[in-house]
Amino acid sequence: MVALVFFLFSVGTVVAQDSQCKIKLSELPQAAELSGFRMGMTMDQVKARVPQVVFGRTDDLGTLKTSINPYFDSRIDKSGFADVRTVSLDFLDGRVTSLWIGYEPTFKWPTVADFVKGISQSLSLPDAWSLWKSQGQQMKCADFQVTASSVAQGPSFRILDLAADATLTARRIAKEEKKAALAENSKENEAEAEILGDKQSKIYYPADCEVAKEIGASNRTTFKTALEAEKAGYKPAKECK
Repeated sequence: MVALVFFLFSVGTVVAQDSQCKIKLSELPQAAELSGFRMGMTMDQVKARVPQVVFGRTDDLGTLKTSINPYFDSRIDKSGFADVRTVSLDFLDGRVTSLWIGYEPTFKWPTVADFVKGISQSLSLPDAWSLWKSQGQQMKCADFQVTASSVAQGPSFRILDLAADATLTARRIAKEEKKAALAENSKENEAEAEILGDKQSKIYYPADCEVAKEIGASNRTTFKTALEAEKAGYKPAKECK
């Protein structure tokens, strides 16, 4: 009896382990359903795939987003986008880190259940999907995450690079921490300063002068003494002496 229980427990453990997704992004095969797009593509490679694509400005975190709309853009050759309405791409440092495709209701796998079954075969994914939100399904693998859901009565599919997402999160945190540190440092400097200067008018005021409080943050500078301000080319305000 004990042996039987151990055997059943062992089988259950193996099944549970097999149901986990340990695949890496680099191991994903090409799939026709992704319409020639893949994770890690450069902007030049995306441009070669769809010459009509438009890229905006990369922000200070290294991110950029763009969308391709074969269904609505008459300039795009729709023969390479069968039943595809929209493709949305997120870039980090010039490479695709998120790929989202929205399909028409006429797509060969119209429901989420059908799509999950079909895309699992195309991408060699294990049966490790779990419910996501109300009707979608999601699976987390070694370094990426896939999500299938229904949008505008058609299926949609997203692949997210988890390592890149973690990098972006770290950059956002670092940016906010730097911003907070600069603000705190600015407050400390103003608290210590006896003189406030207006960069635009080149006028300086005592720190307790009410008029000085109207100086915009971008034009505000501080000095320890009036002499220091005057050496920098500032003149005393007539309103506060």
